[in-house]
Amino acid sequence: CEMTTTLDQLTMSLAADCDGAFPDLVRHLQNGVYSGVLQLTKNRHDAEDVTQDTFIRVYQALKGYDDARIRDLQLRPWVWTIALNLCRNKARSVSRHPEAPLLGDRVDVFEDAATEAVENANLDEWHRRLAMLSEPQRTAVVLHHVVGLPHAEIAESTGRAESTTRSDLRRGLARLRTMIEQEAR
Repeated sequence: CEMTTTLDQLTMSLAADCDGAFPDLVRHLQNGVYSGVLQLTKNRHDAEDVTQDTFIRVYQALKGYDDARIRDLQLRPWVWTIALNLCRNKARSVSRHPEAPLLGDRVDVFEDAATEAVENANLDEWHRRLAMLSEPQRTAVVLHHVVGLPHAEIAESTGRAESTTRSDLRRGLARLRTMIEQEAR
């Protein structure tokens, strides 16, 4: 299954052969799930755990569904519903049992140490700003602008009305804009 495979084709493949098509599902969605979860958890290790747990739960659920139910799934919003629930569970667990940050929590992809320091500072600033948004605003901003989900899929993933998710996104972006303008003063 190539990356050009549509989600509809992937859904049909999963219904026909779940075990055979599941790796294609993971390849198709894992980068987007990881990127979005990383922005929501602010921690590489937590993002890796949540992403892995998401696909484990997706597989377990698919194995319990009949072919017709699998064919009716809207895969990306359904996977994101699972990922968001796991993010919330992780946040609750972390708030109950805070740990000291590990030295390797940052994504180390920069060869130049000065560039890495600037990028990490920028990432920290974005995490700080995102943390100041309400959970619905933060989720809408990350799912739309980091993951690239359309409004309808955000609504389906979060269980909120599409008009509400549009408002969450607008308000979240306005708040981020205000924060950046105030910091520039």
